[in-house]
Amino acid sequence: MTTASAKQPAIFIPHGGGPCFFMDWNPPDTWKKMEAYLASLAASLPAKPKAMVVISAHWEEKEFTVSTNPQPEMIYDYHGFPEHTFEIEWNAPHDAALAQKVIGLVKAAGIPVREDKTRGYDHGVFIPLKVAFPAADIPVVVVSMKHDLDPAGHIALGRALAPLRDENVLIIGSGMSYHNLRQFFGGRENGDAQAFDNWLTAASTAAPETRDAQLENWAAAPAARSCHPREEHLLPLMVTAGAAGHDKGTHDYGDKVMGLAVSAYRFG
Repeated sequence: MTTASAKQPAIFIPHGGGPCFFMDWNPPDTWKKMEAYLASLAASLPAKPKAMVVISAHWEEKEFTVSTNPQPEMIYDYHGFPEHTFEIEWNAPHDAALAQKVIGLVKAAGIPVREDKTRGYDHGVFIPLKVAFPAADIPVVVVSMKHDLDPAGHIALGRALAPLRDENVLIIGSGMSYHNLRQFFGGRENGDAQAFDNWLTAASTAAPETRDAQLENWAAAPAARSCHPREEHLLPLMVTAGAAGHDKGTHDYGDKVMGLAVSAYRFG
């Protein structure tokens, strides 16, 4: 990976379960393939990003909101994990100029947007990115989802952010392609997960002119509500798809975690 300027992709990544990559698990290899995928991201990019814009499944607001906190702290928004996981740090710098540019782009698209001067990095940000970019030397701007979880609105947000890709800014949607916690910890292979994963892969890699309409109608997909009783972990994918423009999506990673199919997608 060089440091030259380049057009960056928009990538939907899985962020795992809580601080899963930084603790023992049973069986020990439960999250290893996902961890390896995240660790491979930096080398797969066309250049070292100038900055990253991250949309996390763990931040929702009434309107899309951009963090403008100059010194983001860790938000340990998970419970019941070992004590050392509440001491994890990933101190990537904030980019004040980029935050204001994000706000301007969203406003210019006619989308209401706010700023939050206190928001830090929730675990949908610092856990996967500590694996992917351990040096924490790339500036980050975090953008919330909107509480209505409207897929078309999140695709529109992605369209507004798309020009940043031409400025060597990496757009990351951090969520999970499957997020039914009761089923996850049931430990059994689930045909619903595979059926939905097959549909999601077909929709995400469809021709750009038909992709958005398919993703907007995700709730009609096979086993959709079984896999996402609430869709907050799926909506970051909509943002990255919106940022894709005319770029076709690719299936970037696939695995079964606790018997359940999970995937990542790259646009561009």
